[in-house]
Amino acid sequence: MTGGPTSYPWQAWRWDETLFEGAAVYYRRGRKPYAASLAPALAEHLELDGHGRLLDVGCGPGNVALLMAHLLDSVVGLDADAAMVAEAERAAAEEGIANANWVQMRAEELPGSLGTFRIVTFGQSFHWMDRPRVADAVRDMLEPGGAVVQVDLWHGSPPRRESPGGPYPAVPEAAVDELRRRWLGPDRRAGQGFRNTSPDGEDQVFQHAGFAPEQIVVVPDGRVLERSLDDVVAWVLSTSSTAPHLFGDRLGEFVGDLRALLLDASPTGRFSVALSDNRLRIRRPR
Repeated sequence: MTGGPTSYPWQAWRWDETLFEGAAVYYRRGRKPYAASLAPALAEHLELDGHGRLLDVGCGPGNVALLMAHLLDSVVGLDADAAMVAEAERAAAEEGIANANWVQMRAEELPGSLGTFRIVTFGQSFHWMDRPRVADAVRDMLEPGGAVVQVDLWHGSPPRRESPGGPYPAVPEAAVDELRRRWLGPDRRAGQGFRNTSPDGEDQVFQHAGFAPEQIVVVPDGRVLERSLDDVVAWVLSTSSTAPHLFGDRLGEFVGDLRALLLDASPTGRFSVALSDNRLRIRRPR
């Protein structure tokens, strides 16, 4: 495979339906959880009273929608990946959440026939979309007084450190990325294409669509979690750049190499993972 680290900037990338193919079953187990106080912070800053509807765009297996479901009358999760929608349905049933509905649809097809919402959320998904088009669409889907909220893990916090502060070694992320490069080449895969970078400047995109400047609410976390070897394998397979479909019929070989690498870093198969703070990036129409 050819190309340097900037051969495929985000502008050249085009979405296709294989982006997270095979990753859905690993996502809820593998991804870091949101802060325990995230939902109360959202309720406080948006003055929620238990009523209204929430739309989670790019919902994946429902992590954000299910976390917020008790705050409103109903939530709708939307995702282009059928397997992600199926996982969200399964998770809702498992957690006994009855006020959630799930729609397989691309964000670029909004508004569709979904109606209006008090809150529209994006949980680490907006960067995969045609951002100006989607920002325009969701603005028109907000009820009076409604808001769009990006929910993200603030990667700048906690500061990078050699030890996460727990009893076990940190996940050897640099070694895992080197393994990815050995298997898939230097450029990060994303579906059938490549994407080494992601866009920024989200607030400018939303302001151009008619929103006021964002309000940022930091939701502290600071926990250190114990994660198993299988948890870390699930994390790797939940990402677009190492999604299972990319390895074809050699997925088992890749997982074998990954497990050996992880056991070399922690013979007990346990890892300590420090969680970063979360952010609510709240945007209201002008």
